Amino acid sequence: MILKFLKKVPAGMMIVPMFLSALINTFFPEMLQIGSFTTAVFTSAGTAAVLGVQLVCMGAQLRVKELAEVVKRGGVLLVSKYAIGAVLGIIIGKLFGMEGILGLTTLAVISAITNSNGSMYLALNVEYGDEVDQTAMSLLAINDGPFLTLITLGASGLAQIPIVSLIAVIVPILFGMLIGNIDKKMSEFLEPGIGLLLPFVGITLGAGIDVKGIVAGGAPGILLGIITVCISGPFVVLCDRIFNKRPGYAGWAVSSTAGNAIAVPAVVASIDPSWTPYVTAATTQVAASTVMTAILIPIITAWWAKKYGCPKYPLPGQDFSKKDWKAK
Repeated sequence: MILKFLKKVPAGMMIVPMFLSALINTFFPEMLQIGSFTTAVFTSAGTAAVLGVQLVCMGAQLRVKELAEVVKRGGVLLVSKYAIGAVLGIIIGKLFGMEGILGLTTLAVISAITNSNGSMYLALNVEYGDEVDQTAMSLLAINDGPFLTLITLGASGLAQIPIVSLIAVIVPILFGMLIGNIDKKMSEFLEPGIGLLLPFVGITLGAGIDVKGIVAGGAPGILLGIITVCISGPFVVLCDRIFNKRPGYAGWAVSSTAGNAIAVPAVVASIDPSWTPYVTAATTQVAASTVMTAILIPIITAWWAKKYGCPKYPLPGQDFSKKDWKAK
């Protein structure tokens, strides 16, 4: 009965556990903080471990010859997501200054739109995409944090690319690739782990979401969430369709605001103190966008994937194995 219900909800295997976890984290945050296995499995403390294991299982399905395609697909998504956020933020900043417009600060716009939720992207592409889509998450780790925001604000000279952090994301994938390419039986053995871990990804992801963030961000925060979904989303999808020759489900999957982005305004202000007066407003606005996109993006991605096709739900005439996704 539970499984049947989850399959009826768009991306339900991830989104239902995520929202249940988010509600607990919002209204009863101490309930699961009792330590040991409970805290490790049912709170954000387990995010890294769950995702790490999923990345190993995912890497085991990837063939070496597919690496170039990973870089291409992930690169298009990364650059397009960054470009639309940077352009919107710079335009607002040049025209209206640091204060922004309609209560929406320039810092919040750049922080929210240039960052994407890698965990959500991965979970959605486990549900709808293929191994190449999933592995592109390692490249998208570049925009999960303050680095691209600092570049956009003209502070790149003070920032360093977190090479070690990027390597740490890639290692589990490479380990999975190694054992999967050496022994096909190992690849087959690890394959079920990708879907099996999906509800736990949702649980740990939701444990880092406070739904009250929408209220704290107010109307500007809601506006930021709408801009992130309705302006940046279609642009990234368009680039995904034109340059990657894909239906666009991965473009929607990456069009969220990362949970890590909530901390970006404070990081920016620590490097450039001139932004300090705008940190509080920007932080609450980014938090609102994080919650809104966590609600909307899975629903939109699920609808788009089934309307235009995807590897898991191809339309009649689509053959993703031959890179021909257009139904005849």
